[in-house]
Amino acid sequence: MAGVAMNLRDSDSDAAFRAELRGWLAEALPGFPPDRPGEDDWQGRREYDTAWQRTLFEAGYAGIAWSEEVGGRGATPTEQLIFLEEAEKAGAPYVGVNFVGLLHAGPTLYAEASVEQKAAHLPRILRGDEVWCQGFSEPSAGSDLASLRTRAIRDGDEYVINGSKIWTSHAQVADYCEMLVRTDPDASKHRGISWLIVPMATAGIDVRPLKTIVGGSEFSEVFLDNVRVPVANRVGDENDGWRVAMVTFSFERGTAFVGEMLQSMQLVRDLAQVAKKVTRGSATAWDDAGLRREIGHLSAGLDALWALTKRNVSQASRNGVPGVGGSVFKLHYSETRHRLGELTMRVLDRASLSMLDVSGLRSGKHVEGHLHAISISIAAGTSQIQRNIVAERVLGLPKDR
Repeated sequence: MAGVAMNLRDSDSDAAFRAELRGWLAEALPGFPPDRPGEDDWQGRREYDTAWQRTLFEAGYAGIAWSEEVGGRGATPTEQLIFLEEAEKAGAPYVGVNFVGLLHAGPTLYAEASVEQKAAHLPRILRGDEVWCQGFSEPSAGSDLASLRTRAIRDGDEYVINGSKIWTSHAQVADYCEMLVRTDPDASKHRGISWLIVPMATAGIDVRPLKTIVGGSEFSEVFLDNVRVPVANRVGDENDGWRVAMVTFSFERGTAFVGEMLQSMQLVRDLAQVAKKVTRGSATAWDDAGLRREIGHLSAGLDALWALTKRNVSQASRNGVPGVGGSVFKLHYSETRHRLGELTMRVLDRASLSMLDVSGLRSGKHVEGHLHAISISIAAGTSQIQRNIVAERVLGLPKDR
């Protein structure tokens, strides 16, 4: 974007879109159930999340930046960000179980899949008819993902898959999995991988939910025993899956955290209100100038990340993928969430020991947010991996040995 001025105010068309969207949200949300089903009611959560997705689709707001030919709106980058901003402000449901399909797999299919694959999946993802999960990480291949061992041996027009995956989000309610498999064990570890579309109802797939630190079960182990998948389900060429996965990662790190970041901005504002109620002797926590300064720094940092997000989304609209700016965003966002979590614990003091609201404070969501922040520096590539990417691809430093 060198040499291009960035206007941070809405254009006339953006202002009109914002007003239209606000009006629609004001009409649509009162008629939608306000409470999402409980943590372990996965069928209920799927029905709730896909119902909202279908509501968006019918109103023309699903896949806001996807082309009209696959069912999207074909919106501009600024309209995409306006949509996310206004939906968060209005308290609209988040993508929920749809997040892999809408934010990871769907954009990858949009960029890399065949015409037939796009036609088969993209409209159904946008309507909420398909839920996806991600089968990348394995017990011995997390940060070093290219060391994955799940094998796919070609047998005529099918691949026969054996192995296991872990940290598979929403696998228990998913229809499809974007899966990385090793198709050439003799090639170097980055060159023998393929990217497959795996139907989760296929015989030989065993899903076992895992409990997280906050008590949820959105992650699962997935075991694959002689699972047969058509070769036609491969995205890209055989053994070219690492390159396709890089496209997935760029979306995962570049734009998939936007909704969560907007929630973080609201958490900072809410924390300021909590600090005005928490007492410290005869004063409140808010009376501490140092604490106010820390909250101000966090707020400013998130504002800067919002500006970087605008840049990444604009780049994605031109090039199809967000690029390495996604790693810069992911790294800084992870660090910011950790600082927010640590400050939250200091403000709440003893109330930080409970995930329930204490003494009339809305403290529970802040404690859960702190625990959730622990996972952010691991999910979508650890902070160490992001530092390597920034060092090598942005700063031109030698590869980490």
